[in-house]
Amino acid sequence: MNASSTIDYLQPQRLRDVVTKLVDGSHNPPPKQDSGKPMLSARNIDHGLVNFDDYRFISEESFVAEDARTRIAAGDVLLTIVGTIGRAAVVPESMTPFALQRSVAVLSPVRDLLPKYLCYQLQSPRIQRHFEAHARGTAQKGVYLKTLGETPIYVPTVEKQQAVVAEIEKQFSRLDEAVANLKRVKANLKRYKASILKAAIEGRLVPTEAELARRDGRGFEIGAALLRRIVTMRQSEWKGKGKYTEASPLDQTALPPIPEGWVWATVEQLSVLVQYGSSAKTAEDCPGVPVLRMGNIVDGVLNLEKLKYLPSAHDEFPTLLLEPGDILFNRTNSPELVGKSAQYLGLPHPCSFASYLIRIRLSQCYLPTLLNSVINSPYGRGWVKAVVTQQVGQANVNGTKLQALAVPVPPIAEQQRIVAEIERCLSIASGVEAQVEANMKRALRFREALLAATFSEGTGDA
Repeated sequence: MNASSTIDYLQPQRLRDVVTKLVDGSHNPPPKQDSGKPMLSARNIDHGLVNFDDYRFISEESFVAEDARTRIAAGDVLLTIVGTIGRAAVVPESMTPFALQRSVAVLSPVRDLLPKYLCYQLQSPRIQRHFEAHARGTAQKGVYLKTLGETPIYVPTVEKQQAVVAEIEKQFSRLDEAVANLKRVKANLKRYKASILKAAIEGRLVPTEAELARRDGRGFEIGAALLRRIVTMRQSEWKGKGKYTEASPLDQTALPPIPEGWVWATVEQLSVLVQYGSSAKTAEDCPGVPVLRMGNIVDGVLNLEKLKYLPSAHDEFPTLLLEPGDILFNRTNSPELVGKSAQYLGLPHPCSFASYLIRIRLSQCYLPTLLNSVINSPYGRGWVKAVVTQQVGQANVNGTKLQALAVPVPPIAEQQRIVAEIERCLSIASGVEAQVEANMKRALRFREALLAATFSEGTGDA
């Protein structure tokens, strides 16, 4: 290729004319193996890097057949072309040999086109808009190789490319350092929230009722008395299936110590209703009652941005309508997500819940926020890992196991103080998290703005 030496007169070239190889990965991936060679997909290309966090193995024989077609080598540019389109990375030196699925294309730039310059240009807003305009498909959009080959690419002199790459990497290096600091803050916030929940259920977050009663020279209702009152109230409030039966006794031999005045109880003892959700088919565009699903539980709270609905006249209503204070427990998911929970606060109203969730409705004398904190605390996460069962990549915790979960029960006044302090601390953490997320988005916009200015329409120049 003969690129013009004067960038002012540079005309865009077709991508197919500035690469010596333009292929995609396997359209028929070989069977998974327990070991062998890695086969990567679009999820392994992100932030300009090739990562090996999650991939399938294929046999050595299958790898040889795949590699004969793609011939992936150091200096090749990888581009995601199916699903999330437009992420790119340069294959570095001494990379572990790997094959690719169809969602990634392999480009080998000509000698006068630097791989990093092509990689950055492919990620620029101008090229991203081009991909978006030419993507095809219904369930999952993609850019076909023939269409990809028509992508307009600017190729200035090698000297100019080197200068542009050096400036981008200088700016990105500063940006990456700032983003790394933000990620550290996020990680610290996660640890902080876990420590708050841990302290709360161990009786270290606020003064205990026993301590205050001694200081004030008064008595108080100990947890054991409160539990007896809860059990009596549970019988009168019973809304579960069939005739009321007494909850199974709790074996406390393996449980950790709890503060003076507290008692251990099971979810079954504290609840008046434990119920699976609706298995009816929902739709996004169906006016009616929203149905909360696994994806609506995020970091211990409900995210209501994406909802699906059932017709309001559905025969499952009103039996499966939620009430404020109901706890939703995610009973099946990947191992790291199963067992997450959130409290329904009353909105949207009316509202139901899907079959992969279990609803817990508590007696009036145990606060829902406290149970939600127990389940999401390190203690609760450890319990999930101990009781979970695995089936074909899915982890499960059924209602019977959930009802057997041992929960610490403080006196009611102490519960109220604990919940108030949890909410105060987590509110502060949420405010800091919001600032971190806003700064992360600013960093992304800065990257986009830098690439937009560098590879502007008509010049390809900064």
